[in-house]
Amino acid sequence: MNKNFIYIIIAAIVGLIAGWLIFGNDSVASVNKVSNTSQVEQHNHENEGTEMWTCSMDPQIMLSEPGDCPICAMDLIPASSSQDGLAMNEIKMTDNAMALANIQTTIIGNSSSNMDENSISLSGKIATNEENNTVQASYFDGRIERLNVSYEGQQVSRGQLLATIYAPNLVAAQQELITTASLKESQPALYNAVRNKLKNWKLSEKQITAIETSGKVRENFPVYATVSGTVAQVMANEGDYVKQGQPILKVSNLNSVWAEFDAYENQIMQFKIGQKIAVTTNANPNKNYDATVSFIDPILNTNTRTVTIRATIANKEGFFKPGMFVTGKVKTSSTPTVSKSVTIPASAVLWTGKRSIVYVKTSPNQPIFEMREITLGNRSGDNYQVVDGLENGDAIVTNGAFTVDAAAQLQGKNSMMNKDKNFSANTDQPNITKELETTLKSILPQYLKLKNAFIKVDSKNIVTHAIAIQSKLSSISLNDLNKEESTSVKEAIEILSSIIDIKDIEEQRNMYIILNQNLITYFMKLEDLSEPLYIQKCPMVNGDKGAIWLSMEPAVQNPYHGIDMLTCGDVIYTINE
Repeated sequence: MNKNFIYIIIAAIVGLIAGWLIFGNDSVASVNKVSNTSQVEQHNHENEGTEMWTCSMDPQIMLSEPGDCPICAMDLIPASSSQDGLAMNEIKMTDNAMALANIQTTIIGNSSSNMDENSISLSGKIATNEENNTVQASYFDGRIERLNVSYEGQQVSRGQLLATIYAPNLVAAQQELITTASLKESQPALYNAVRNKLKNWKLSEKQITAIETSGKVRENFPVYATVSGTVAQVMANEGDYVKQGQPILKVSNLNSVWAEFDAYENQIMQFKIGQKIAVTTNANPNKNYDATVSFIDPILNTNTRTVTIRATIANKEGFFKPGMFVTGKVKTSSTPTVSKSVTIPASAVLWTGKRSIVYVKTSPNQPIFEMREITLGNRSGDNYQVVDGLENGDAIVTNGAFTVDAAAQLQGKNSMMNKDKNFSANTDQPNITKELETTLKSILPQYLKLKNAFIKVDSKNIVTHAIAIQSKLSSISLNDLNKEESTSVKEAIEILSSIIDIKDIEEQRNMYIILNQNLITYFMKLEDLSEPLYIQKCPMVNGDKGAIWLSMEPAVQNPYHGIDMLTCGDVIYTINE
């Protein structure tokens, strides 16, 4: 019995030792974990006053205190947690994103072969020579019974039958001719007056004599071409009633055409009337055609900051077709510099109309890019001369620069449309100035029309409404705005310029995202609206990062997907509820 008791005591001691070994360390770790967590929390509280807080879904939000996002109500996160210590001009991308977007970089250097410093290369297209256009009109009132030339591009020759017209006035005039023919001996003046009336309606002597000889009245009369050329526009249809002098066809003589080029501001002084331009086309790139500058537009296009240079080019063989893209090369009077020029591919440049931006790869081993503003010189073919901003050996993005810039925008970084600015949607900030409030209320109807044009994928109206909004924003006196508002208005004008110039709907939508990020913060401060404004958001835009827009209706109609995902999104905030 005593022996068994001793065995029990030994087993208990062994069990206690094993339990301590198994669970004792976890208890210590738990205590240490609590201690470390307390230290981290204490450290976070110590730094809380200096950190900026942002929203993972709305990175344009930058607040000095933690809390909820004023747009989507998500918890804010420390901005530094996603910035990797990068400057506002820098962005870091993942290797996967680089591969998907096909981001390519090129190391630049001096080049004498890619750029002819004594010439300027221009891009343009062929247009009809308006001086050679002729309108074929009806010489009398009537109804078009038959239109013999009915489509654009059709060739016509002088004297060719264009149309047959029923003309009541001519019926009456013919009857007068037949009646006065018997009186031409006794009343020659009356007889000649009737014949002259018919001549004024472009009836020939042969036609008039035939009517007089036959004694029969014709109801339908022909209209003949007065020139040879190509039909540029059909301006009437069979069955239409036309007035005397009303156009029926527009005919272009394509024996000579215009080549219209866009020249930048810094190139204008290099051109003059009578200057020779060597023109090449994609259809025949190995042959140069001679053209002569015949017109320099006296008005600068404020959206593109370019001037139209028009050159006249012979086209007797009919090689040049209106709408064809061409390249022109012009010899300049500038003296070449001793040093060689730094040139970059045109695909690397993001041009806002006022600033030229490139992205420079700053780390040889990591995909970190820095936005850099540069000054451009002349363009030659697919290359730009760089006056300032880049140095030999810089690695720049030459393919996918727009994608890098869009990623910078979505991360709240500086970009081509957002220079030196942190967006904020903090509604506790002071109200906007009266000038900006008045303008925002005036552009609201046009903004809603622009949104609807995106919904309908209506490129023409997208440009129309963007121009209207830009015009109203441009009329604001910037001196009446505060510094932040003035910067936002300038950037909104640049964004709208890009929407106007870009033809691809997806790129227009990318710029529309940035426009909304720029303006909706200020729309949130509007008061005394007649109806509520709804801020709506689709989370499935820009790689599932989401994008916002304004609507007058709570029902969602998504401008970023069109009819494909028309109802994707939710109302996240109501203005003036």
